[in-house]
Amino acid sequence: MDVLNQLILLGAVLFLISILASALSPRVGMPLLLVFLLVGMLGGEDGLGGIAYNDVQSALFLGTLALAVILFDGGLRTDIHNFRVGLKPALVLASLGVVVTAGVCGAFAAWLLDLPWTQGLLIGAIVGSTDAAAVFSVLNMQGLALKARVGATLEIESGLNDPMAIFLTITVVEFIRMGESGFDATMLLGFTWQMGVGALVGVAGGRVLAWGVTRLALSPGLYPLLALFGGISIFGLAAVLHSSGFLAVYLAGLMVGNRVSRGLYNIQRFHDGIAWLAQISLFLMLGLLVSPSELVTYASSALLVGLFLIFVARPLAVGISLMPFQFSWRERLFISWVGLRGAVPIVLAMFPWLAGLEHWPFFFNIAFFIVIVSLVLQGWTVAPLARWLKVDVPASTTRVQRVELGVPGQAGYEFVGYKLLADSPALRSGGVHLPSSSEARLLCVMREGEPVADPALTPLEAGDHVYLLAKADALSALDKLLVGEREPDRLSAQAFFGEFVFSPRAKLMDLGLLYGFDVPEEMANWSIGRYIYRRYKQPVVGDRVSLGKVEFIVLEMADAKVTKVSLKLNR
Repeated sequence: MDVLNQLILLGAVLFLISILASALSPRVGMPLLLVFLLVGMLGGEDGLGGIAYNDVQSALFLGTLALAVILFDGGLRTDIHNFRVGLKPALVLASLGVVVTAGVCGAFAAWLLDLPWTQGLLIGAIVGSTDAAAVFSVLNMQGLALKARVGATLEIESGLNDPMAIFLTITVVEFIRMGESGFDATMLLGFTWQMGVGALVGVAGGRVLAWGVTRLALSPGLYPLLALFGGISIFGLAAVLHSSGFLAVYLAGLMVGNRVSRGLYNIQRFHDGIAWLAQISLFLMLGLLVSPSELVTYASSALLVGLFLIFVARPLAVGISLMPFQFSWRERLFISWVGLRGAVPIVLAMFPWLAGLEHWPFFFNIAFFIVIVSLVLQGWTVAPLARWLKVDVPASTTRVQRVELGVPGQAGYEFVGYKLLADSPALRSGGVHLPSSSEARLLCVMREGEPVADPALTPLEAGDHVYLLAKADALSALDKLLVGEREPDRLSAQAFFGEFVFSPRAKLMDLGLLYGFDVPEEMANWSIGRYIYRRYKQPVVGDRVSLGKVEFIVLEMADAKVTKVSLKLNR
């Protein structure tokens, strides 16, 4: 019993250290996943904790479960409109891109380490895919709002490329274990089955789960649990059918996140905590599993392979994969750099152990060190690079002050509350001027614990709590009114988008006469929208096209169409 109590205490201390370290991480720019990994290593057998953890089987089980939770949470937060924008390039990156990365990196590893080509290819397959946990964590913690085309491509790629990486790893492992007889053309049919059935189970299961969350009458605290275990059940069902559970659970999260409106914020807030728990558990466990003394043995070789992967293999794969799509060189470079490696390569490095390969610790330690290199080099520089390449856009309004009281299944309206900060736009307007009484109604303003007598006419003050009855569609407008948008000076609305706003139907010639720029004769009757669509088949907010000394910037989209364009004068 004493041993059990000591384990509980030690485990809780490791989690507390990881959580407290998260407050320091943003100040130094260190990726949080790297912090969790280092804390686990400090608690391991070569660290201060002295915990000897070497149960690979339990590590594989816990790692798989944690990745399922993280992918489900990622799907919950993916906007279906952005999904459509980034789906095609992400699919190519998640399939062809992984194959190119694995092949090029594997060939280099075989040459550098003097390995048989199959073992080199196994290293390439293990580290060939980007990691959803790492991508979601770094983008969220850095507070980056990326152009929809870039952000959606990265997030969807990291959510979809696990099946290809798993297929490649298993195929190469079987080839090594059984020789040429280990490869069978039916493996390709098996991969098709994994992808097809996994996608079908994910979409169908996600729709059923969304229906249950919307229609079933449950206690409010049970809806997030219904979503969580529904997602895990979908993962398990797909795995039992020998298809891709990772693909299924990501698509299930996408279905729930885009088919449930009322009460979704409560579900997302709960899953945000659960996803953090999964990430901390996953990287602490992986840190405990590795022995730093053994890791040092492979450091120089793994460092060279990792650098080749980051600077050669990944950019080459991205360049080939995105060739048919309209990405600028800045966007391609950023996508190349954010090919983060995280838990997935370490979990895949356990597959050789499951197959009984003699030298499995070699693959495990190489993969582990490459993950550290990726988190240190790439994870630490994502935000500065995004700013330098100008692929970030003004951040959408945060909702950290929002308190949602509505529950799924409630028809019509939701109760929402905001705490007004000193920079709230509502303070400057003197009161709560709602955009439409049919969309939102003011219920109460609380000041110093007491309700204000006449909230509609009383000037608001910092610290007031404003409570409203609102439709889900009105929440974005309320956020802007009561919370406001905060971004650095470079990304303020005027600095980023320019001073003048026009309809996409405005004529180029008219604007040229007004602002003094030349318009080619053949474009005299063109609208701004036509000029933008000539450059971008699927424009997104933040896309820019130049004409002489002016830039036209996509300011607003609705139903995948440009609705507002800003004009910026290049002085």
